[in-house]
Amino acid sequence: MPNKKTEPDYVLMVTTIALLVIGLIMVYSASAAWANYRFDDSFFFAKRQLFFAGVGVIAMLFMMRVDYWTWRTWAKVILIICFILLVIVLIPGVGLVRGGARSWIGVGAFSIQPSEFMKMAMIAFLAKYLSENQKKISSFKQGVIPSLSLVMVAFAMIMLQPDLGTGAVMVGTCVIMIFVAGARLSHFAWLGVAGLAGFIALIASAPYRIKRITSFLDPWSDPLGSGFQIIQSLYAIGPGGLMGMGLGESRQKYFYLPEPQTDFIFAILSEELGFIGGFVVLLLFGILLWRGIRIALGAPDLFGSFLAVGIISMVAIQVMINIGVVTGLMPVTGITLPLLSYGGSSLTLMLVSIGVLLNISRYVR
Repeated sequence: MPNKKTEPDYVLMVTTIALLVIGLIMVYSASAAWANYRFDDSFFFAKRQLFFAGVGVIAMLFMMRVDYWTWRTWAKVILIICFILLVIVLIPGVGLVRGGARSWIGVGAFSIQPSEFMKMAMIAFLAKYLSENQKKISSFKQGVIPSLSLVMVAFAMIMLQPDLGTGAVMVGTCVIMIFVAGARLSHFAWLGVAGLAGFIALIASAPYRIKRITSFLDPWSDPLGSGFQIIQSLYAIGPGGLMGMGLGESRQKYFYLPEPQTDFIFAILSEELGFIGGFVVLLLFGILLWRGIRIALGAPDLFGSFLAVGIISMVAIQVMINIGVVTGLMPVTGITLPLLSYGGSSLTLMLVSIGVLLNISRYVR
């Protein structure tokens, strides 16, 4: 473990806090009407988001001070615990069903989503494996297949919930890590064909996924059904124009766009703050990704570099999928916008991950 420590990357820290503050404001603005209708408390979601933001920031500051090699030491244990949680969540009566997926464990309104924590566990374990076996990664049988086997087991367990969005983010993140570690492009060509076939099979196995694809191609073919969310999201973005309708002035949040504080929060942000507001958020994400790449390139060892690559890839994939869905460029899938969308597990996990990234930045050469 390198001994020389410097100050953490304050640009990354400030950018993260800025996105978090914007997220808190937008969660309240987007959810106030729905929260007042459902819970007779317009601050219901905002208060919970503020609580998890506080817990997450404390966790981020704590992880910033914990040597990132600790993740290498405990990677296997953390991964096993997450696999156990993925089994527990599938037990009827234990796992909570929301939105048609059995993805949560908890009591009442407070719960955790094991699949979210599996993403970070898999990143840490794969970073350890790749750093210890980098010479084998150029071999398909000795490097790529062993690397992806465990990832696909985790993906299969997540799909039993089912949660295609989270599983896709995890797989995409791990593929980028393996590629950066030295896998050949030809390996990914074959894997791409197999992955496409598997993806088509997953879509064909569930009628609601087929409807999402058809609604993506032509949402107006079923405007009150599978195309409803995309249409309402575009109705939110369109009137925003350059400057937006003003903070708190969204119309689509009034029971048109279902639960706008979660996956479609960027649509409400665009409606209220316009193109400029959306551009500022994307610029902040761009800065976050730039600092993350800089940290990965300057990490003092392979483990730190792969760990940073995994974290920043996870953020980038989630941002691209979420924005793609909201703007109608991708089929609808349940992916939160990092640091902005409402959600305790996703927010806490993201802040913990950035805390790890900040710790790696203290050792950047």
